[in-house]
Amino acid sequence: MTASFVHPALFYADEQEYLDGTLPFVRDGLAAGEPVAVAVPGKNLALIRDGLGDIADAVRLLDMREAGRNPGRIIPGVLRAFADAQPAGRRVRIIGEPIWAGRSPTEYPACAQHEALINAAFAGRRVTILCPYDVRALDEEVLTDARATHPTVISSGREQDSSGYDWEGVVSRYNQPLPAVPDALSFAFVAATLPTARHTATREAARFGLAGTRLEDLALVTAELTTNSVVHGGGSGVLRVWTEDGYVVCEVRDPGRLTDPLAGRRPAARDQRGGRGLLLVNLVADLVRVHTGEDGTTVRCWFAR
Repeated sequence: MTASFVHPALFYADEQEYLDGTLPFVRDGLAAGEPVAVAVPGKNLALIRDGLGDIADAVRLLDMREAGRNPGRIIPGVLRAFADAQPAGRRVRIIGEPIWAGRSPTEYPACAQHEALINAAFAGRRVTILCPYDVRALDEEVLTDARATHPTVISSGREQDSSGYDWEGVVSRYNQPLPAVPDALSFAFVAATLPTARHTATREAARFGLAGTRLEDLALVTAELTTNSVVHGGGSGVLRVWTEDGYVVCEVRDPGRLTDPLAGRRPAARDQRGGRGLLLVNLVADLVRVHTGEDGTTVRCWFAR
């Protein structure tokens, strides 16, 4: 693999195909002196760790169910965090499995967009990211999207070009409107009422049972999003808070238009002043969904109680 950025999908049907596709990838990388990271769900992480044996300690191992719970966190907090820490010019190998059968329909659009945006985030870099997909457990729609977000697909030990490759189309297709929740608390804010917006959100979240650091995280997210609306989104917005499926959800809508699909997915440079708002949101929320269009932008965030 000599191209600058390489991004194959690995389609596997059982544990043996999984190990046949992942273990040589890791071993070849280590043999070539390449830093290697593996971020996959816990059960598969154990398979790889056991399969590597004594050399497992040479690999950065992460449980994607924790590190990548929010798909918007994976590029800055997992992939770029590892790749950027390596010596300049050295090729890096990563196995990243952000989509598994337990992902909910609410989470999936963010997962698909994440897989697509990897192509933009690593364009031109000496990085190889292998993304496994369980063909037994995942819907055909997911596998179709995998072909669209990866230029090549490895199946039954053979790598082939993906005829459906169109990652930008996937980003656009999953830029889906987020329907309003009729019974949610709603608060219209402007610059002068930013503190009131934050207090309103935390009070409502506490009423729903959010507490401790999770309540502090929601307060931080609310402050960042409402401030962004005032500074970059037309000077005003609407905050909403509600509960669903064991989560407290907060949402900010404003008339601004978010034009950078990688906003909030780039690690902040050490000397960077400002521009960390959406990054912080992605790093602390359990799920973030974004919709932007001609009529404005909506950012919706989930926090587990």
